[in-house]
Amino acid sequence: MAGKKQFDVDLALDAAMVQFWRAGYADTSLDDLSRTTGLNRSSLYSSFGDKDSLYLRCLDRYAARYGNRYDQALSCASEEPLRAVRAFFEVTLQRITDPDVPDGCLIARTAMAAPTLSPIIAARAIEALDFQHARLRTALNAAQLAEGDADDFAVHMTAVNQSLAVMSKTRASQKQLRTVIDISMSALSHALHARS
Repeated sequence: MAGKKQFDVDLALDAAMVQFWRAGYADTSLDDLSRTTGLNRSSLYSSFGDKDSLYLRCLDRYAARYGNRYDQALSCASEEPLRAVRAFFEVTLQRITDPDVPDGCLIARTAMAAPTLSPIIAARAIEALDFQHARLRTALNAAQLAEGDADDFAVHMTAVNQSLAVMSKTRASQKQLRTVIDISMSALSHALHARS
């Protein structure tokens, strides 16, 4: 039908997201995006706008996809906080070991490149990290950690989660990644037991 898009927008966004995730914003050209999405430049522009607009859509898609998984993992935090936080980290470990996606984290990659990116893209990455911190703080508050402790642990867990993604890029072993998580979980367990 005339005027109707002849491609799957979700598939094109996923392909662009993986390209950006693998190569980064600066090292992804419009030719790369055309090749991975199967769309010519004019179709890319008419469907998604400029490269910045497409990157923002990819960041939002990534944050929503994994954010939903993190939310589900943390949903039992009020009853089983240690299990919930460990499940939160499992979401990251599963992503890291998924052969269908690149190593690391698109948000972490974007945050590390923030000084060279447009202010809007840099702000979106910071917003995603802030949202992860808020989601952890809410879960830890539900576990009845003291407000200050909940915020401190949320900052720590956010940093640990991002470091797992960075470490995976350097080929850290699963054992090493799990050791990082275990030390954080031990500290959280101690704080949870100390509250009672």
